[in-house]
Amino acid sequence: MSGPHAPTLDAAERARPADPCTFVIFGGAGDLAKRLLVPALYNLAKQGLLAEDFQIIGVARTELSDAEFRHLLEDGLHQFATQKVEPATAKQVLGRLAYVQGDFDDPATFQRLKQRLGDQAQNCLFYLAIPPAVFGEVVRQLGAAGLIQEDKGWRRVVVEKPFGTDLASARALNKELLGILREEQIYRIDHYLGKETVQNIMVLRFANGLFEPLWNRDHIDHVQITVAETVGVERRGQFYDATGALRDMVPNHLFQLLALTAMEPPARFTADAVGAEKAKALHSIKPLDAESIAEDVVRAQYGSGRVAGKPVEAYREAPNVPADSATETYIAARLQIDNWRWADVPFYLRTGKALAMRKSEIAIKFKQAPYTLFRETTVDHVAQNFFVLRIQPDEGAALQFNAKVPGPKLIADGVRMDFKYKDYFDAAPSTGYETLIYDCMVGDQTQFQRADFVEAGWQVVQPILDAWQRRPRPQLPQYAAGSDGPQAATDLLARDGRRWRGLC
Repeated sequence: MSGPHAPTLDAAERARPADPCTFVIFGGAGDLAKRLLVPALYNLAKQGLLAEDFQIIGVARTELSDAEFRHLLEDGLHQFATQKVEPATAKQVLGRLAYVQGDFDDPATFQRLKQRLGDQAQNCLFYLAIPPAVFGEVVRQLGAAGLIQEDKGWRRVVVEKPFGTDLASARALNKELLGILREEQIYRIDHYLGKETVQNIMVLRFANGLFEPLWNRDHIDHVQITVAETVGVERRGQFYDATGALRDMVPNHLFQLLALTAMEPPARFTADAVGAEKAKALHSIKPLDAESIAEDVVRAQYGSGRVAGKPVEAYREAPNVPADSATETYIAARLQIDNWRWADVPFYLRTGKALAMRKSEIAIKFKQAPYTLFRETTVDHVAQNFFVLRIQPDEGAALQFNAKVPGPKLIADGVRMDFKYKDYFDAAPSTGYETLIYDCMVGDQTQFQRADFVEAGWQVVQPILDAWQRRPRPQLPQYAAGSDGPQAATDLLARDGRRWRGLC
């Protein structure tokens, strides 16, 4: 294909406009609403996917009038929009807008919200863009005010991560939410699942006879899942030091990618069928004990260095970070999935801050071909066969294989077939939230986390937290900001005769 194109879709293939609804944003005056939610809603409106009578109600502690709230969101849209802002489309998103000021633990706040919603039949999507500590309180107040009853239309609640801080708190949060809401009313959102490549994993696997027959222990040597960030902790030191890389990234982002890579084919493409297979994949991870945690889990913390040519101070020198902090900013782990498809195939996971390059990818390493055929030639090595799914920043997929170098001698070298979304599809820039918000409005939970998936992820992570709790002040390995990570992570794969793919 020579250049970008938009596929021609017939009427049955085009997405229908979402149901008419009121989008209630708890934390409506905060950064998430300005930076991501409103720009995403604008993009949906531009695609014709918002109902004409769509409206927004913001709820927050900040004292604002309706006009001031509109001005706040309008400024955010112009500042953070991923596409050119057209006045008519902006008016469709922000034209019907209201604001409710109040505390989230005050019943009067919810009575004012109820008055704003009025008595007419309507659908409501409640988006909790607020700290996790008040998720339960807001849902309790919604229930007490009668705002989640579905006698006048559907009522759904979107919960941002993190879903708990350990297994006990995740179970407690699920119990609290499910005591008031039904599972089909709860949308546990992970913005990673809005990435086109993440959604494409199942299509690549299950819609192509080329890949699925090879997707098993007979052909795959190992899997590497990487989520690398160049940013440091910046001014989020207080939050991050109480969280760390393990809690922040592994039970959600990395386990979503692992589950989509490792899951069995669902019976059908429905939320229940897909969710069941994803949870089953996590339940199949071999439990970690004290010995395997010591050998197969690496944690480290970034020191000073340079990222993209700019100096970066050490984590312990960042604002609101204790000078003796033992919080990890990097984690790598070797996991085994104990089932028929993946027995003896290690899954290597790594994530960290202040690394050499921003990169999220899944790399499938196929087993090496034998050299017997080439024993009387000059071929003394062949490139490794990787199938790489790039999630960010350059979404696409690449297959690395061997080919003969032109010339009289038989020399092999590695080459790549490279697919990039931007080259093949004329896709408009997005925030990553568009698809997920649209799915909430049409009632499709396929790309959201179920309670059993959340708890299965924490079951894997909890033994690591427990082991670390027994050594609360270790001497963490250091890695220079702007590097690929600590030497201990390199050693983790070297013990198995393998190596990480370079970040650059």
